[in-house]
Amino acid sequence: MNSTWFRRFTRVAGDGPRLVCFPHAGGSATAYSQLARTLPADFDVVAVQYPGRQDRFNEEPLTTLDGLVEAVAGVLAPELAADPGRPYALFGHSMGALVAFETARLLREEGLPGPQRLFLSGRGAPDLRESAHYLLYDDADVLAEVRRLGGTDQTMLDNPDLLELVLPALRADYRALAAYRWRAGEPLAAPVTALVGDSDPMVTVRDARTWREHTRGDFALKVFSGGHFYLADHLHRIAAVVTEGLLAGTAAS
Repeated sequence: MNSTWFRRFTRVAGDGPRLVCFPHAGGSATAYSQLARTLPADFDVVAVQYPGRQDRFNEEPLTTLDGLVEAVAGVLAPELAADPGRPYALFGHSMGALVAFETARLLREEGLPGPQRLFLSGRGAPDLRESAHYLLYDDADVLAEVRRLGGTDQTMLDNPDLLELVLPALRADYRALAAYRWRAGEPLAAPVTALVGDSDPMVTVRDARTWREHTRGDFALKVFSGGHFYLADHLHRIAAVVTEGLLAGTAAS
């Protein structure tokens, strides 16, 4: 896999199904390090590293969802074309759910094999009403939203030097969300599993259920206790959901 865009957190790449993970706004590939180590060893789990963070800090972050999706699909497409028989799935949390979904749509347009399943977490479907946080451009507003949602080390937000490192990526990601406009299209063939925390201040269980309208395959909704970043408290359950969903699709194909 392209070493600029994808990160592995296991010693070896499994020769089984591949899972490509997409981080949340302001997040990085390391958000999936623990999940990668919890999933079966034969899975090949890779996480997308967006520009402008961690080891890509010196690169300009992308400020449109279309640009990010096109870039990810551009490096993922050759991998899929080179191994068309290998099943794969996409997992995205929050902004990452939107990026994963739009990546799947773009890959379909390019005639590439579709994912066995999409795991879309912490976000409702893209044709849902716009949320107020998409309109935030001021740094103070963005930081207030990040604090409200949790998931980021609060000491980092209180440290001016560390804050200077994370703010460019946060600004870019929120700007990309603000500029995003839904374009209607045919539902995906891939089944969808939506995941959500039962006390998420941004996404309700009802919101998460709206993904049902965007697949011609089966749909599953998994609700966990917790807020927007419920994932850290349920690693083993999430790993079980991903394993079951991905292997079920593999067996059916």
